[in-house]
Amino acid sequence: MPVKTIFAQIFENRMARRKKTRRAEDETLIDIVEVSDQASDFFERNQSLILGILGAIALVIGGLFAYKTFFKLPKEREAAEQMFQAELQFERDSFELALLNPGGGYSGFLDIIDEYSGTDVANIASYYAGICYLHLGKFDAAISYLEDFSPDGDVTPIMKHGALGDAHSELGNFDKAISEYRKAANAEDNDFLTPYYLKKLGLLYEHQGNPQAAVDVFREIKEDYSKSQDGFNIDKFIERAEAALN
Repeated sequence: MPVKTIFAQIFENRMARRKKTRRAEDETLIDIVEVSDQASDFFERNQSLILGILGAIALVIGGLFAYKTFFKLPKEREAAEQMFQAELQFERDSFELALLNPGGGYSGFLDIIDEYSGTDVANIASYYAGICYLHLGKFDAAISYLEDFSPDGDVTPIMKHGALGDAHSELGNFDKAISEYRKAANAEDNDFLTPYYLKKLGLLYEHQGNPQAAVDVFREIKEDYSKSQDGFNIDKFIERAEAALN
């Protein structure tokens, strides 16, 4: 075939491909235009509804921002200022004053809980109140306030469940106390508090006549927390519990 004819054939093939590509591009452009037209038509037909939804969303977001900025944060600050004196009394072991009348015109933990309900400060006041009642020997009240408390960054689940275990143990609710001590030990890995509540759990198992469970718990302390204060002399507890097995 002559070279000229070959080039002509190549040229025709390229033109055909270009036409095919152009048609595909035109069809795509038409589809895009159709979709755009449909979207525009949908917006026009539902303009009131769409704008209403967008307005409602903006209103909710604005309301939440205003609530947090102008109500919640000032209330949190006020509650924290009010609770300062109660915390001082708590640190002095003046638990009844901390609950009811810390002095200086400041609110006690119970008033903080009532007056600033829903705040983070009121939440932590529930924990303080529970511990106060625990020290005052009012264990049902302690349980009530501790159960209302939601652990946060300062007071962790291990502290809540450990205190609940103490309160239930004092009331003779030993099965519940065992459950709470185990929750405390499993809540987190704390070199001081975890072996502390594990030891309480082991002692309670001994009291309940379950030496094997006590041995298992004491061995857990020996294996994982041997350098802790409660792990230092744990061997004698293991030996005592093992002797009860024979």
